[in-house]
Amino acid sequence: MESIVQQIAAYRQEISEYQVDGAASLEAYRIKFLGTKGIVKGLFGEMKSVPNEQKKDFGAILNEFKTFAESKYEEWKAAISATEEKGSSIDLTLPGDPMPLGSRHPISLVRNEIVSIFRRLGFSVAEGPEIEDDWHNFTALNLPENHPARDMQDTFYLNQGPDWLLRTHTSNVQVREMEKGKLPIRVVCPGRVYRNETISARAHCFFHQVEGLYIDEHVSFADLKQTLYFFVQEMFGKDVKVRFRPSYFPFTEPSAEMDISCLLCNGDGCNVCKHTGWVEILGCGMVHPQLLENSGIDSNKYTGFAFGMGIERITMLKYQINDLRLFSENDVRFLRQFNAAL
Repeated sequence: MESIVQQIAAYRQEISEYQVDGAASLEAYRIKFLGTKGIVKGLFGEMKSVPNEQKKDFGAILNEFKTFAESKYEEWKAAISATEEKGSSIDLTLPGDPMPLGSRHPISLVRNEIVSIFRRLGFSVAEGPEIEDDWHNFTALNLPENHPARDMQDTFYLNQGPDWLLRTHTSNVQVREMEKGKLPIRVVCPGRVYRNETISARAHCFFHQVEGLYIDEHVSFADLKQTLYFFVQEMFGKDVKVRFRPSYFPFTEPSAEMDISCLLCNGDGCNVCKHTGWVEILGCGMVHPQLLENSGIDSNKYTGFAFGMGIERITMLKYQINDLRLFSENDVRFLRQFNAAL
């Protein structure tokens, strides 16, 4: 026992002279003296070789040494923690770290710009459901069952039944606005639409539209043309040329498609405009009298015009983007280009 007591005294002297200058040396101390295979644990293992009449005295010596070793450890640990906290204190008088800004999606930028232009003409924004019934998406728009114009729109039908589908245009919102019976109506209807098309550089199974509707007394085609002239000049500039071509839509009569001079080649002809110098951007026309009657509006008293455009097409022309798929791939390298447009 005497030799063990002398050894404990030597360990005590070693601890008293131990130099702790950081977390690494403190951890080395803990492992050497207080670890599961450390010196303190080993000394307690010597208890079995001590005679019974000396166990009490030896135990007191061991407990006192253990307490000494642990107190030194806690003392050094507290000192290191205080030093680290002092060194890492935050100066609240310094300016904060700048947060990097994200960017708006180009579709959102152009959608907001389109809506802003028509707001200046007195149009309000109306929205409706993306899951729609057959009446509001087709029949109320003068497309009854088996109408050939339905073949122009490859529709996603839902399992609930043939009368429910993902809307193929935002014209369903126009029908719902007309059904409210609050005249006059002057709204634009932005939103996402769905069609079962093969995905390519020029087509996608989902895209975005903005459709407009104006119904009041004495509304004419001249009102429609001046509204769209204003839109094009505000969106693309004063130098863009515009032309209207006769067309057919079951929900307007007369109907037209609106072209602008190609922004990529300045009307000289390129692959985008198919060497014609013109690019079609929207369809429009006077609201068919049957649509007014379907919604309970007197077609003898009220007239109106409607138009619809794809936001992706406007965006591609405005920012000279040649692949529609870029809008939905979430490539941050592509999206960061539009930071300056915020």
